[in-house]
Amino acid sequence: MLEHLKAHLNGKVVILGIGNTLRQDDGIGSLLACRIKDKVPYIVYDSGPTPENYLGKIIKDKPDSIVIIDAVDFGGAAGEFREMEGEDFKTANIFSTHNASLTLAINYLKNNLKADIIALIIQPKRITFTDTLTPELEGALNKLENWFCEPAKKEG
Repeated sequence: MLEHLKAHLNGKVVILGIGNTLRQDDGIGSLLACRIKDKVPYIVYDSGPTPENYLGKIIKDKPDSIVIIDAVDFGGAAGEFREMEGEDFKTANIFSTHNASLTLAINYLKNNLKADIIALIIQPKRITFTDTLTPELEGALNKLENWFCEPAKKEG
């Protein structure tokens, strides 16, 4: 699981969780960032629904890799997650509630840094006004938290 992403978690890494926790499954990126912050050897930011507010901080950090985590409708099963990078961003048929700002943020970072940028996208089931995840996304959140934190436990 996530072998490609694992290869990019070397050197200085910034993880940017994106999501609106008041819109059900849309909040998964923010929730994951909050859960792994201080448990992993990476710089972790929870941008909420406004990743553009963190671009200056990320550029100052000068990371080798950036991992962006967000709920994105790519037509998969609820809770399914995929990795995207490079040309995937231009050719993928996806819909994010932050699509415009996500694309702008990625392009801005690409133009200002030499870092690898990887997006970990998670298929939402529902995006309605409530602050609880659907069971499928809660399961994905737990799996991803364990995956990110497991190497840190072994190293610590």
